[in-house]
Amino acid sequence: MKKLTAIFLCFAMALSLAACGNSSSNETSAPETSDSAASSETQEPSAAPESAEPTESTEEPSSQPETEVEAGNTLVVYFSATGNTEQAATYIADITGGDLFELEPADPYTEEDLNYNNEDSRVSQEYADESLRDVELVSDTVENWDSYDTVFIGYPIWWGIAAWPTDGFVEANDFTGKTVIPFCTSSSSGLGESGELLAELAGTGDWQEGMRFRSSVSEGDVQEWLDSLSLS
Repeated sequence: MKKLTAIFLCFAMALSLAACGNSSSNETSAPETSDSAASSETQEPSAAPESAEPTESTEEPSSQPETEVEAGNTLVVYFSATGNTEQAATYIADITGGDLFELEPADPYTEEDLNYNNEDSRVSQEYADESLRDVELVSDTVENWDSYDTVFIGYPIWWGIAAWPTDGFVEANDFTGKTVIPFCTSSSSGLGESGELLAELAGTGDWQEGMRFRSSVSEGDVQEWLDSLSLS
């Protein structure tokens, strides 16, 4: 009888231990499932797309109207030997609403003076002797000079540089606070360092990169260039 009781007690203890083992296993598996779910949630895309972010500062147009070039703020200064630079200058003035100012030598150049193929011609002599390049102008000062914000300066290219009658005007004026934009005309030569040399001669002003036009300059050429400048 005692033997049967002992066997029964052992069997009951075995069942009890098995039940405890199953309960412990279930309790430790629950956090693993929970962690997996949490990990999956953090990988989900955000419910609010980026496009829902406020965009007023970038999408709405500026409340300030764009400033345009106004007549009286732009001056187009030019020296023209044969009329090509004058044509370009006229186009610039018409398009920008600017004022024209021609640089006129007190002793005008004749057709013979401009024959650079003749070593005895005036321009050939001036090229050979820099002391002869100090060309007197009818006028080198502009009325209401201080009222101009932007100054275009045009000239033909002579021996790779700006025609020297332009030098006298550049030396005679203070370009402080002005945007200065050179332009030139030539049959083949480029702008070269002509604009940079004038800027050095001036010593003042915000000189921009210039533009070279062919001798037969068109209004379309000038318009395209001016559009690229984004003047304001």
